[in-house]
Amino acid sequence: MKRYAICGVSGRALGMFVKPITTTFSQTCKIVGLLDRDTKRFELFQTRFPDNSFIKTYGETDFDRMVDETKPDVIIVAGRDDSHAKYIIAALKRNLDVITEKPMVTTGEDCRRVLDAERASKGKVTVTFNYRYSPIHTKIKEIIKDGKIGRVTSIDLNWYIDTHHGSSYFKRWNRLRELSGGLSIHKSTHHFDLVNWWIDQKPVEVFAYGALNYYGQNGELNPKKEDGRHCETCNFTEDCAYYSRWNSRKEQLQVPDDHLGSLVTEGNKYPYTDYRPDQCIFDSEINIEDTYSATVKYNGGALLSYSVNFSLPYEGYRLAINGTKGRLETVEYHAKGRIPFPTPIQTIDYFPLFGSKETIHVVHREGGHGGGDPLLLEDLFLGEDHRRPYKILSGAIDGAYSVATGEAVWKSVKEHRPITIDEVLNQKEYASSGGEELF
Repeated sequence: MKRYAICGVSGRALGMFVKPITTTFSQTCKIVGLLDRDTKRFELFQTRFPDNSFIKTYGETDFDRMVDETKPDVIIVAGRDDSHAKYIIAALKRNLDVITEKPMVTTGEDCRRVLDAERASKGKVTVTFNYRYSPIHTKIKEIIKDGKIGRVTSIDLNWYIDTHHGSSYFKRWNRLRELSGGLSIHKSTHHFDLVNWWIDQKPVEVFAYGALNYYGQNGELNPKKEDGRHCETCNFTEDCAYYSRWNSRKEQLQVPDDHLGSLVTEGNKYPYTDYRPDQCIFDSEINIEDTYSATVKYNGGALLSYSVNFSLPYEGYRLAINGTKGRLETVEYHAKGRIPFPTPIQTIDYFPLFGSKETIHVVHREGGHGGGDPLLLEDLFLGEDHRRPYKILSGAIDGAYSVATGEAVWKSVKEHRPITIDEVLNQKEYASSGGEELF
């Protein structure tokens, strides 16, 4: 029976970890402790999981006491992004394994601290990059690994996020770079990790442009330049194209939890202390970008052309991977219930360099993140399936590369110059202290 303690009782923690541990994997796993800064989150936990209301709870500064009293084997880190480094490093100092939500941390400096702590620890870090587990994505990995497109030379990845999903990042704490690292870290780490994993090359240098176009006080669709508004009480909702698109006039606003898709309207009250997830998407305090276009150079010679936009009419991505022997293409549409046109089932088109096109159909699975969540949970709580011909669970180095790429993106935007991954991760100092170069 493996013992787990959770740092950060978020919507993601409750849905992704607590529920499966207390049901599907209860014969081999148990939760022994919960840590959070907000006691109302413990009340919410006890309401949703009354059979587990006996689990001990701790404040945000009680990590060592929690470990001493509950003796966990693994720490699950699922709180706000800026809290990850603190608990990951504290766990590693106690020689405990760590499972952390993405992004692993929010800065290259904290990546370095985590790598140093893991190097000195018996514990290991696992980052829950669930998009690796989507059947389409694992099939792409297999095609590349089998050599069907040869050596990968370039990748085109264009990611689209609609205003329903995209706005959620600007209504919550994610809109402040000091809490989330910005969306090139909080969100794009998913995308950068996929590319790193698919092509099995390491990012070396990034050049990017970016801007805050739709959100923020200067957004063209802002109905009123007035800070401090909240959707639930705003007087300008009828003039707000965003609000009108996603809420009928008669509809009472549902208040989202701190992870999209976990809606809370219990007693028509906000379930948390000091947390309003319906802040105005046009506030002046927003200090992150909503649009990026970036080029990433890899150590194996590949070049990634990447773009992401958080205010589009529909959601999904377009991907092309080119190699010395051929090309792959695929298009995915997310949240089809929000798309105002028919969408096809996702397939993969394979174009050999000297041959005819082949369309590859993949068995799709139920579950979050393209069917990836259930498979990831099996690997986390039952052990990795070693029948796979490739490594799929990601560790601290994978987490560091994805975060460093995201930081290089926004720094390149701000400083108008190429940013190296070596610079972000301070590799030379790491090597001089006895660590091995990551490249």
